[in-house]
Amino acid sequence: MTIFVVGLPALVVVVCIFFIVWSIRIQDSTVRDDWYMDGKTLYQDATRDKLAHDLNISGVMRFDDKIDDNNVHFELRYPQDSIDTGTLKDGTPLQYPATLSVSISHATDSSRDKDFIITHMGDNVYQGKVAIDDTPAKYYLQVSNEGTHNWRLRQTQKLPAKNVVFVPLSSFDDSKQALPDQRKKRS
Repeated sequence: MTIFVVGLPALVVVVCIFFIVWSIRIQDSTVRDDWYMDGKTLYQDATRDKLAHDLNISGVMRFDDKIDDNNVHFELRYPQDSIDTGTLKDGTPLQYPATLSVSISHATDSSRDKDFIITHMGDNVYQGKVAIDDTPAKYYLQVSNEGTHNWRLRQTQKLPAKNVVFVPLSSFDDSKQALPDQRKKRS
């Protein structure tokens, strides 16, 4: 009887202390994206993604096969009509930024996250260095311009990989926003 009267409450206290210590030591990692808080509501700012879509920017990131080099090459691709006219779709002159920011975030382990800068090497090619863990895992990749045109391209990819293709988000396409007309199919 004393086991139930004294033992169970003591066990509950010990387990509660264990969970409190555990929750303090193992904290959630912070969110790495364009989120902001207004009161108790969280909002995501998608203007950078929309600008990349509107300018029709895309790119390809290539990782070197040589493990010792850790070189990363990125080809920034503007649409052909912008290259021909020398202006972007919003009318500003086409200019390649001097640097781009790259963020590679592991899906579950923030200690494997990598942030680095890639530098314009000429034409549409950028280069930088980063060491990626050899263990295959899911990563969130982001290439962004912090300059006059504040855009970003995002992609989810299992790394290590040789190439990662970045395209603007298709969620901004007007043709995909409207649902097809189903009135004629109803009886």
